[in-house]
Amino acid sequence: MPSSHTLVFMVIFSLGSLAAVLQNGLMVTLLGREWLRCGTLPAGDMIVACLVTSRLCLHGISILNNFVNFFDFCYKAKTLGILWDFINTLTLWLTAWLSVFYCAKISTFSHPVFLWLKWRITRSVPRLLLSSLFFSGLSGISSVVGNAVGIETAASQGSHGNCTLSHSILIFRQWYFFWHSVVMWFTPLLLFLVPIVLLIFSLHRHVQQMRDCMSGPRDPSTQAHTMALKSLSFFFVFHVLHVLTLLISMMQLITVWNPWHWAFEMVLYAGLFLHSIVLMRSSPKLRKVLRMRF
Repeated sequence: MPSSHTLVFMVIFSLGSLAAVLQNGLMVTLLGREWLRCGTLPAGDMIVACLVTSRLCLHGISILNNFVNFFDFCYKAKTLGILWDFINTLTLWLTAWLSVFYCAKISTFSHPVFLWLKWRITRSVPRLLLSSLFFSGLSGISSVVGNAVGIETAASQGSHGNCTLSHSILIFRQWYFFWHSVVMWFTPLLLFLVPIVLLIFSLHRHVQQMRDCMSGPRDPSTQAHTMALKSLSFFFVFHVLHVLTLLISMMQLITVWNPWHWAFEMVLYAGLFLHSIVLMRSSPKLRKVLRMRF
């Protein structure tokens, strides 16, 4: 029987994940209807629509994956783990492209590279979305290979009864998935961080210019940029925590029967839930639809 602390964290995680499923489901429905009604969406909202769709799937799979692992359905756990890996990678890449898009559209740099990116980014969005699927597919294949090697090695160990080999399997699995996480998850994280840092510098410089021009703190442009900086700071903190928590989960340093596993899961998906609220507030199309319908 799980401890009382484990049960409390499990209940909070489950309720939070169900709330996130409803929230992301609402966003998917609203953006999907607008996409069908208008035949298109603004490029930024197109990325947001794909991102909230991936998060809807992620929250659903996370609930299934955690409870399947908890009740020790080994075969189903492996299958769900591969899907979980694919959806997580897709979510990270879509988040990275969203930061690149915002940087290109909002930054005030006058360098030719930024001017070219600002002009080109809208038409490149469909290709960026396809590249996210491609990299996520590579992550899924890598996860399949790692699990297949681990299963074959475990079967071999079972037939020989070698405890040293069993320990070697555990070490192999941890290091294989550590490097898998570094390559598949830290690459989009770095891609996410560079535009965010550039955008923060750009917005800070713009705010300083507005103050030097005596526009005052209540200038609409200054207020808009200040709010953007606050949103990006929130965005930055939870995205980094997301990736670090994913790494701990992938390395299986804490078992599913440990209360801290459920505490980490609770924090991870609560961060995604809060970030989806920020996305809802920052999307002009979503704000417009919500005002019309509610």
